[in-house]
Amino acid sequence: MPDLTMLPAYLAAVAIITVAPGPDSAFIVATALARGPRAGLLSATGMALGMLAHVTAAALGLAALLRSIPAAQHVMELAGGLYLGWLAVTTARSARKPQTVVTRTPSGGQVLRRAVLTNVLNPKTLLFFAAFLPRFTGTGNGPLWAQLLILGLIFLVMGLVWDCLIGLFAGRLGQGLARGCRAATTMSLVTAATFAVLALFLLHSALTAVMPRT
Repeated sequence: MPDLTMLPAYLAAVAIITVAPGPDSAFIVATALARGPRAGLLSATGMALGMLAHVTAAALGLAALLRSIPAAQHVMELAGGLYLGWLAVTTARSARKPQTVVTRTPSGGQVLRRAVLTNVLNPKTLLFFAAFLPRFTGTGNGPLWAQLLILGLIFLVMGLVWDCLIGLFAGRLGQGLARGCRAATTMSLVTAATFAVLALFLLHSALTAVMPRT
């Protein structure tokens, strides 16, 4: 078990971090606005599954390995940026098609997979857990990996609850706004723009790390 005396401080810190806007929440809001509340919930679930992978990796010490191999971090960031860029392009193309053309909307499974990949392909999440969680562990409270796992799961659950709330809110807001074809097209373009910004964020991080400094 983690150090219970530090649990209130940990919960407060997690609450602040959770409600602060970030790439994950931007992805969820954009998807929910364009696809509705169900897509918002699926995106939130996908982000949680991605976080579970990061938490498990941090508990097993894989974050230290990743930190020791900067090239692996850059490859993950590059892959994540390219993936989000692909999502931006495909979303924009579907929005620009004439309304008489029937376009395929992403299935629930596709929405879930997109969210999982978006989270997993961001190595900063893993490095954050590796730096943040150990601050709230203590000696004599059991194996370190178990403490890290418990703390990570608490973080995950609190994040999932908040992400579901914003996913539902954004989804209902999107349904209210997208009453006409033009509004629906606008919402899809906003979603594509959000994906593009997130892609540029990861690509900039990856490329600036490998480009020689002058």
